Amino acid sequence: MKKPVIEFNQFSFKYNSQVEPTLHEINITIYEGEKVLIVGPSGSGKSTIGQCINGLVPFSYKGEVTGSLKVLGKDAKELDIFTLSKMVGTVLQDPDGQFIGLTVGEDIAFALENDGTEQKEMIEIVHEVAKMVEMDGHLRSSIHELSGGQKQKVSLGGVMVDQVDILLFDEPLANLDPATGKHAIELIDRIHKETNTTIVMIEHRLEDVLHCEVDRIIVVSDGRIVADASPDTLLTTSILEKSNIREPLYLKAVKYAGCQITENMRPASLTDFDVQSCKKQLHDWYKKMTFQLEKKEAEPVLEVENLCFTYKNGRPVIDNISFSVDKGEMISIVGRNGAGKSTLTKLICGFEKVNEGRILLSGQEITNDSIKKRSLQIGMVMQNPNHMISKNMIFDEIALGLKNRGIEESEIKERVEKTLKVCGLYPYRNWPISALSFGQKKRVTIASILVLEPDILILDEPTAGQDLKHYTDIMEFLVELNEKGQTILIITHDMHLMLEYTPRAIVIEEGKKIGDHASSFILTEPTIIQRANLKETSLFELAKRAEIKNPQHFVDSFISYDREVRKKWL
Repeated sequence: MKKPVIEFNQFSFKYNSQVEPTLHEINITIYEGEKVLIVGPSGSGKSTIGQCINGLVPFSYKGEVTGSLKVLGKDAKELDIFTLSKMVGTVLQDPDGQFIGLTVGEDIAFALENDGTEQKEMIEIVHEVAKMVEMDGHLRSSIHELSGGQKQKVSLGGVMVDQVDILLFDEPLANLDPATGKHAIELIDRIHKETNTTIVMIEHRLEDVLHCEVDRIIVVSDGRIVADASPDTLLTTSILEKSNIREPLYLKAVKYAGCQITENMRPASLTDFDVQSCKKQLHDWYKKMTFQLEKKEAEPVLEVENLCFTYKNGRPVIDNISFSVDKGEMISIVGRNGAGKSTLTKLICGFEKVNEGRILLSGQEITNDSIKKRSLQIGMVMQNPNHMISKNMIFDEIALGLKNRGIEESEIKERVEKTLKVCGLYPYRNWPISALSFGQKKRVTIASILVLEPDILILDEPTAGQDLKHYTDIMEFLVELNEKGQTILIITHDMHLMLEYTPRAIVIEEGKKIGDHASSFILTEPTIIQRANLKETSLFELAKRAEIKNPQHFVDSFISYDREVRKKWL
């Protein structure tokens, strides 16, 4: 019988800065060699559970603990954080926050150097671990030259050199493109099978994690455990939906069609899922759909002509890109990590200077305009919230742009409070930003730009780390703005966001535009998917396996129907 390695018993935790506990009477036992996924909406307490396991609670985040937690049979209260770090290796959602070395080899070797390991042995271990995480060809590469997926691999290597018994992943897919995320899940699965290390993953992207098998899914809501079951068992219930967690899209479509899901249908795996048992219901449901894509006629508001840009002493990052955006359009810009998407938007905002080509806004050239002048019409929300935040308190941060523009205090208060409510931040309006999670900080930065009501809004991964409810709240608010005529460009790795909210997508690969089509076409076109590190939607695969004649139209129909259903939450 497998021995328990993590044991929460009637465990509760309250941060010193809060009145109510974040965790209430948690009872979880995780066994040696298990792979467990912890899911829950934003603010549910799932990240706090992870911080209890690796010792950040209570060593870094002070608070009151009741009940007990044992790690590898030892009471966590009696262990220091250094000892816990030798038991539990943590890979953060933002790998930049845990790098020490300047090169890949140096960073992986850090823990060994810290322990005084002999150089010969250290070199052997570093090479062995680097090979395991598929970074053995990059040991001399600078950390800062790596893609998001490569950084995740280095972070994983840095904790694996200690041969820890438990690997804890805090939202490992948050900053990765779809194909890289898929590869990351496969890498974690391979390490799990080869080393029998206990794996604990905290992640929003349930369907992506289920690309490889997990033993159990633990669902956290309001600081309590509401489910602890196998994936097949959990997916036959309504617990995920009630907890604002997105179910796999193919399964949602099957449920909309009126099929009763059972464990025998193997719902946790699209590959193994018994599509034939619900084929007739899917066809009948699809025939009732009347979705039609409406094309808005409008004048171009943004024109990019033959844009080129190269960082000093580097290869071209943007290579002769041209496109036009009509007023009132809502467009996704997609592509692999490092393709040039963020650089393109920096050029539009004026954060970087164009080498060749020109940019026009409402017919007027702005190629040489200052950042300040452009900011009156173009608002940009960056991917990393820490790059934007400059105030200590949430209300002050969101009000900052309005104050700088000389808006009266009464109007500032009204506009800030309205935006706080839309972004799900109103209950925290008097909180310090330091008390927020990464996902909550993200919402603060979105709110700080939304409150300015810019003509063109550019958002870099606006929903990363958000649960389904907050995702819907933010996106539907953006739709409201869009319907009033605001143009919105979204850089995203979320293929569902791309399908659901942006009828058109521009695809960037190695600085070139390789696609500019309807979103549903992009995600059903194998060549573009492969070149841009995208991922075919599971809805398309479901439609093909159910032998539906027009899979692309099936995808569009589902997206339209699903959005109307979820809008009723608001």
